[in-house]
Amino acid sequence: MSREVTHEATGPVRLDESDIDDEYGDVAVCMCGLSDERPFCDGSHRAAEDEEDGAVYKYEDGERREIEEIVFADE
Repeated sequence: MSREVTHEATGPVRLDESDIDDEYGDVAVCMCGLSDERPFCDGSHRAAEDEEDGAVYKYEDGERREIEEIVFADE
């Protein structure tokens, strides 16, 4: 499975001690690309648990749709 993720990051985010979660005692960084709190995990990855191998998905406004192909414009 794969997912097409669009975001508007413009540079690195520096993490420090204030980013440690008081409840869990760690910092969870989003690796799925779906979090609304990037770079931090907000649990959005749960929506991707049943993705099928070989499929490509796009998530928008909390909804998942399967896409046929990602086409990149020539630069």
